[in-house]
Amino acid sequence: MRNPCAEGAAVDGGNGTGGPDAGAVELTPGQVAAFRLRRHHLAERAPAEALVGVVRDVCGVQAQLGPAARMALWARVQGIRPEDVDRALWEERTLVKTWCMRGTVHLVATADLPVYVAGLGRSWANAEMRWMARYGLTRDQVEEMIAAITECLDRGPLSRRELAGCVNALLGPSAGGWIERAWGGVVKQASLRGLVCFGPDRGREITFVRRDRWLPGIPELRARAEAGVGVGVGAGAGVRVGAGQAGPTVLKWYLRSYGPATWRDFAAWAGIPVREAVSLASGLADEVVEVSVEGRRSYLLREDLAAVRSAEIRGQVVRLLPSFDPYLLGHHEKGHLVSNAHYKRVFRKAGWLSPVVLVDGRAAGVWSHQRSGRTLRVAVEPFGDLPPPVREQIVAEVEDLGCFLGLRALTEFIR
Repeated sequence: MRNPCAEGAAVDGGNGTGGPDAGAVELTPGQVAAFRLRRHHLAERAPAEALVGVVRDVCGVQAQLGPAARMALWARVQGIRPEDVDRALWEERTLVKTWCMRGTVHLVATADLPVYVAGLGRSWANAEMRWMARYGLTRDQVEEMIAAITECLDRGPLSRRELAGCVNALLGPSAGGWIERAWGGVVKQASLRGLVCFGPDRGREITFVRRDRWLPGIPELRARAEAGVGVGVGAGAGVRVGAGQAGPTVLKWYLRSYGPATWRDFAAWAGIPVREAVSLASGLADEVVEVSVEGRRSYLLREDLAAVRSAEIRGQVVRLLPSFDPYLLGHHEKGHLVSNAHYKRVFRKAGWLSPVVLVDGRAAGVWSHQRSGRTLRVAVEPFGDLPPPVREQIVAEVEDLGCFLGLRALTEFIR
């Protein structure tokens, strides 16, 4: 009998026939989709023990919605449960929850945090500083509050309210308001500098911790970056990256997972100005190659060219992706993901994303779920007619999602 909690699809094989055209290597959309699906572990789920490696491979998972972040990992890792993600975060501490790319909350590999902060953190922090300045907060006031935050967190994890109360006691009642802001306030500024990260939840309350107390095994981020001292890349990897190479290293990681891509794509994904992305790309001049996909020019790591040319989708790859899935957030231009006719059903107002039914790398519909007791009801809204084999795979994915959540799962197709 088929085990709905232990299935995946495969992508591999084939030989591309691309050749140079005015200096760019021609690639097909199918080759690119197959390559990206494989790099995102969507073609075939990774084993459970590779959970942290998968987070590294996709360059972090957006986590402003905790259940969605866990589902994004379910879509890529075989046989895990939500508590496996929590264990990596709060017990093993091989993952860390912090503000990161685009100034949004992410789960990233602890081993990679120094490189993200050293490479892009200054740009993120400066953007937040400009935003706060528009509301009358001076740089000196921000620095004073950050010092108070780190002093308060020296005693251990604090909720947002507890932290605000402590800062109020040190600086006066006006300071605490900048701690309790739902979007992060000055705590977010401290996080973008690598000084603070999220601690374990207390029921519905979030907590914050000092990064150097919570993760004592990684380098002092800001000080080492500003001093030009190398920071480690990966636990036990034996790789050193100079502070000046941290940004290009993040760009290289991005291309390995999301390539081919333009520098505008990278800027949108990272949350930095395009001019900064172009500057970082200059550090990889000898490591990238220009490619053309249906006339659209972009860049790929030279070392990945053979892998893209040989990539091929065998059968069909069907996955249920949650809201804010990394695969949906990697590029400025989204034509490879969804047609114009259905764009607004996926990428909605105010930056919200619908959960997506992904078929061979493109959105074939949206879905939603509702829990009732021990039953999970999943409603699927296809964008068009789905062949019976695809519908069967969707039902299998829903059953697998039920296994992940420990629930009995039912599928409803809505026309």
